[in-house]
Amino acid sequence: MPHVYKVPLVLTPQPEGGFTVTSPVLPELVTEGDSVDEAIDNVRDALRAVREIYEDQGRPFPPNLEQDADRTPIWFEHVVDAA
Repeated sequence: MPHVYKVPLVLTPQPEGGFTVTSPVLPELVTEGDSVDEAIDNVRDALRAVREIYEDQGRPFPPNLEQDADRTPIWFEHVVDAA
């Protein structure tokens, strides 16, 4: 099973349009998108890149972010465009 992570995200609207996404617990995670949906979709690739950075530098990835989807339910909040 792939790794599942619960990562807090901050979506900041940009004056020119779109959103920048950052994480207070993973300062290396930065991505963007022209819409909320696109910004959220881009997080997966950004998280993979951050994990690779940690591995390349020999740093442990914060263990409290990984969720065990096989053993426990995962509770999370997600942005939903209901328009």
